[in-house]
Amino acid sequence: MVLADIDAEALALAEADLAAAGSEVLAVRTNVTKLEDIEALANKTMAVFGGVHLLVNNAGVGGGSSVLDSTIKDWEWVIGVDLWSVIYGVKVFGPIMLAQGEEGHIVNTASIAGLFTGPSPAPYTVAKCGVVGLSESLYHELAYKGARVGVSVLSPAFVKTDIIDSERNRPQDLCNRPEEEIRPPNYEMMHQIFKQMIESGLGCDVVAEKVFSAVSEGKFYILTHPDLNGFIKTRMEDLLTGRNPTSIIPGPYQAS
Repeated sequence: MVLADIDAEALALAEADLAAAGSEVLAVRTNVTKLEDIEALANKTMAVFGGVHLLVNNAGVGGGSSVLDSTIKDWEWVIGVDLWSVIYGVKVFGPIMLAQGEEGHIVNTASIAGLFTGPSPAPYTVAKCGVVGLSESLYHELAYKGARVGVSVLSPAFVKTDIIDSERNRPQDLCNRPEEEIRPPNYEMMHQIFKQMIESGLGCDVVAEKVFSAVSEGKFYILTHPDLNGFIKTRMEDLLTGRNPTSIIPGPYQAS
């Protein structure tokens, strides 16, 4: 098993836990926004294990506000982690997996934010929509090739992670100066609501079980919160009927 993370301390803890459980673990500190780091990760993986059969592109951060109020640094940081990391992962590891000629699978983590939209957080939504589109394109490409490598896109809603504290790993050169920040009137209220929903969300172990089940069944779309499927249906109906986008989630400028 290979682990990659930019947070060296968290990476070491995960490595120790898995090793204690009997797994052979290679932990590599990786900045997934850097192509050279992904290439180094692939080289180390091949040197130790000699092959790759399951690739999970799971890095993600939350940040930014609406389209107009998010700074360029917000866009660069979120798109870099949430979308470019998946592009790099697929581009570097995909050819390796194909060349093996063996069964394999790629899982790209998007979000339910990639299946229906709202005004904020715009950079996150754009990145996750991109991951869904990338994954669908890859699925068709591999099917045309007759490849033995499958693809799934994971689109969870609220999962109990530390994504609400993503700023802890934000590069200094992509941090906003105080005067650059534009906060909508109810920003703090919305932040607290999202924080509470994440803290009470699904456990990572539950989501992992859903992912492994989907991989074994060859399922492409992995949805974790069926109670929110109605929102996805509404967006599909908007598209099919030519209706303007329906407002289905609270926006940053909505009255509290």
